[in-house]
Amino acid sequence: MHIGKIGRLTMKVEFNNLFTHFIFTTLHREPLIPEKNRTRIEKYITGIVNNNNSKLYAIYANPEHVHFLVSRSPAISEEQLATTIALSSARFINEHNLAKTNFAWQLTASAFSVSKSDVDRVCKYILNQPNHHKKVTFAEEYQQFIRHYQETLERNKASKA
Repeated sequence: MHIGKIGRLTMKVEFNNLFTHFIFTTLHREPLIPEKNRTRIEKYITGIVNNNNSKLYAIYANPEHVHFLVSRSPAISEEQLATTIALSSARFINEHNLAKTNFAWQLTASAFSVSKSDVDRVCKYILNQPNHHKKVTFAEEYQQFIRHYQETLERNKASKA
């Protein structure tokens, strides 16, 4: 079957390389995730990712933010996946009293695209979070991400001009 100028055929994507590095932040950047519950929360988020036909490569839950790298199904947008993870994990954390107080994520998350060639590097970065945050605060880390991706966007625009 061919897709012509007329018709309403949905094209199915057979192959994708959609790697996304998500960062979720707790409400008001409060350190709500205790170390003793970190692994349980990470496992729950991993399950949500898997249940949405996506694959989790690395995750680390810091007290006030979580990093995770996924390759997602093209059937679900970054926003849909982030919303599903945020709603379900917040409910789970509250139902099981896994946070220091009533738990909520901020209403916005960050999603950074990652090339296949950078997957290993990003996984190592995520798994090295405890050491990384001995030197850099989350606010500093986040500003570095924004600067890096802004510079990348500007370089890409300049190369197309």
